[in-house]
Amino acid sequence: MAPIEITALNHWFGEGEARKQAIFDVSLQVERGSLTVLMGPSGSGKTTALTLMGCLREVQQGSVRVLGTELLGASPDTQTAIRRRLGFIFQAHNLHESLTARQNVLMGLQVHGRGDPARQNAAAEHILSLLGLGARIDYVPANLSGGQKQRVAIARALVGNPEIVFADEPTAALDLDSGLAVVRMLKRLGQERGTTTLMVTHDNRILELADRILTMEDGRLVGDRRVGQRAGAGPQAKGD
Repeated sequence: MAPIEITALNHWFGEGEARKQAIFDVSLQVERGSLTVLMGPSGSGKTTALTLMGCLREVQQGSVRVLGTELLGASPDTQTAIRRRLGFIFQAHNLHESLTARQNVLMGLQVHGRGDPARQNAAAEHILSLLGLGARIDYVPANLSGGQKQRVAIARALVGNPEIVFADEPTAALDLDSGLAVVRMLKRLGQERGTTTLMVTHDNRILELADRILTMEDGRLVGDRRVGQRAGAGPQAKGD
C-alpha cells in the first residue's frame, strides 16, 4: 500500500459567489521511501495539496488516504493520530523564540510523548550536529541566522523519525551547500528507513536528487516525471 493515495481530489475556498476552486480532480500515488518534488507557479495549488495530505486542512471532496487512513470525514482524533506520524518543514521556521535550538527540536519528540529525557536530548543533539549546528545547540533563535533557524526547524521535523515528511520550500532560506545537504539527508532517510518525502519547491538546484517530479498548474496535476525518464504527463495526471 502506498503511504499517500489520492483519488479525484477537489477543493474550494470561500463561500457563495466568492467560492473558487483551487484543486481540480487530482489523482496520485506516492511510493514509500521516495523523494517526490511538487513544482508549479505560485497559486497553482501546490501548498493547498500539501496541507490536505498533511491533515492541516479538511478534505472536502475526493479520497485522500495517508498511511492507510482515509482523511475524508476523518474525526479530529484520527487526524491528530496521523499528524503524529508525519514531519512538517515550512518556509517560515515557526520556532519558539524563547527556546534554544535544542529545546525547539525536543518539542518534535515531546509531541509524541515517547522516550526518556536523556535519549530525547541525545537525539536532538545528534540531528542538530548532522545539520551543522553542533556549536549552536544552546543558542536561541535571535542569535541564529535565517538559514540556521531553518535548519533547526528541519531538525525538529526529522528528529521523531516520521513516516512521511511534508516540506514546503524547505531550502528557500539556505545556501546551495546547506540546501543540498538537507535534501541528501531526506533522500538517505528514504533509502535507509523508508521515509517518504513530498516537497514543494521552486529550487531547481535540487531536482537532480528527486526520484519523481510532479507539476501543477491552475490546480491541476499536469506533469508526472520519473527522474531519468522522459518528461511529460504521467498516467495519473488528471484534469488537463
